[in-house]
Amino acid sequence: MDYRLVEYVLYAPASVLLTVWVATTLYHHGGRFLIDVFEGDESLADSVNHLLVVGFYLINLGYVSVQLKLETAPRSSAEIVESLAGKIGLVLIVLGIMHFGNLFVFGKLRQRSRDPWRPPRRARRSPLTPPDSPAPSGPINSSDSPPGWASDPA
Repeated sequence: MDYRLVEYVLYAPASVLLTVWVATTLYHHGGRFLIDVFEGDESLADSVNHLLVVGFYLINLGYVSVQLKLETAPRSSAEIVESLAGKIGLVLIVLGIMHFGNLFVFGKLRQRSRDPWRPPRRARRSPLTPPDSPAPSGPINSSDSPPGWASDPA
């Protein structure tokens, strides 16, 4: 019996199913988080969410494909289980690293969007609309300055 074929038949579908499950979960539950990060812009949040899922699939399924190759052919059922556990474990670690990497990046974006001294996000405009006058680059008057700045009388 060729144990390599058994490992391929078990590993590929298990890894693909795990990837699809994680991507679907992240897509459905990450939408609300992205809407908050993008200050209520649902269209932008949905677009970014979709692009993240596509990138997630590309990276993870590429990794699964690279891991499909066997260095040595398994000679027993126990070796198949050991090899599958190692490979699927690595797939899960990659999925987790990508998930926490995304959380870190979007957490920073969210934190920055809630900064009280950050200028408000300008409304999107059509590319055919002439540009508005430039937004002020700093505080309008001294009362808008953060505490401790040179204009603060205290």
